[in-house]
Amino acid sequence: MRIASNSLSSLVSFYHSELNSIYDSAEIQAILDLTLEHYLGYSKTDIITRKNENLNQSDLLKLYFCCKKLKNHTPIQYILNEAWFYNLKFFVNEHVLIPRPETEELVDLILKENKTSLSFLDIGTGSGCIPVAIKINLKNSVVYACDVSPEALTVAKKNAVLHNTDTHFIELDILNEKESQAKITSSVDVIISNPPYIKFDEKNLLNKHVIDNEPHLALFVNGADDILFYKKIIDLCGEKLNNGGKLYFELNPLSAEDVLIYAQKSNLFKSTELIKDMSGKMRFLRATKN
Repeated sequence: MRIASNSLSSLVSFYHSELNSIYDSAEIQAILDLTLEHYLGYSKTDIITRKNENLNQSDLLKLYFCCKKLKNHTPIQYILNEAWFYNLKFFVNEHVLIPRPETEELVDLILKENKTSLSFLDIGTGSGCIPVAIKINLKNSVVYACDVSPEALTVAKKNAVLHNTDTHFIELDILNEKESQAKITSSVDVIISNPPYIKFDEKNLLNKHVIDNEPHLALFVNGADDILFYKKIIDLCGEKLNNGGKLYFELNPLSAEDVLIYAQKSNLFKSTELIKDMSGKMRFLRATKN
C-alpha cells in the first residue's frame, strides 16, 4: 500500500485501487466523501476543485490508515465513529448496529402517521437513532427506549445529549417477561422495534464487514425461533400499548408472514398489515390495537 504522491488526486486513486475488490466505484466515492469531510472538512465540490493540491503528511497518514482499516472490512462508520440517519449525525461504535436506510423509512412512516401521538417506546434501541429522530420531530412527545446492552445504552444516551433530546432510557431484557413488566412502568401510544431476527446458521448470508464488526447481540436470535423477539413484543402490547395505539416492526422479509400471523392470532389488534420498503421487500409491520 503506497500513495503515489501527496496530492488529493493521488489519494483518491489510491482509495479506488485498494478498495475495488470490496466496494464498487460509487461506494468508494461515497466513502471518500465521508472520509474527506471528516478529516479535512472538504465538501464534494472541494474534492473536485482541490484535486491537485497537496495534503500535509499528518493528514495523509490519517487517511492512509483509514484506508488500511477499510481494506480489512471495517465499516467507515465505525472508523469515523459517526453515521447519518434521518439527516442527523449520530455517534456509533462496535456496540451498536450502523443505522440502515430501511430504518429511516420506518421512522418516516411513523412520523407521518402519528403526529398527535403523545408517547413512544423503542425496543432494542441500539444507537438511539429512532427515539432521537422521533423526539426531534415530535417535540411534545414523551419517548422511552430500552436495550439489553448497557454499552449500547451508553451510546444512545450520548446521542440524546448530542441532539439535546429528553429521552428516557431503560436497561432490560425484553425476553424476560417479568423484567419487562416491571421496568416498563406505563403504557404508550406507539411501540417500535427492529429486533434481532437472524438465526446463527444463516450468518454466512451476511457480508463479512457485518459479521466481523457489528454486534452479534443485535443481529442474531439464539435457538430455532427466529421471530422470538417479535412474539415477546406482541405479547407485551397486551398491557403496555394503549387501546387504539400502534405497533411498528422492521422485519426480515423471509419471516414477515410468520410475524403477521402471530400478530393476527394474538387477537390484540383490529388491523395488521405488512408494508413493502422502497426496494419492494416486505420490510415493515403496522398493527393497530383494539
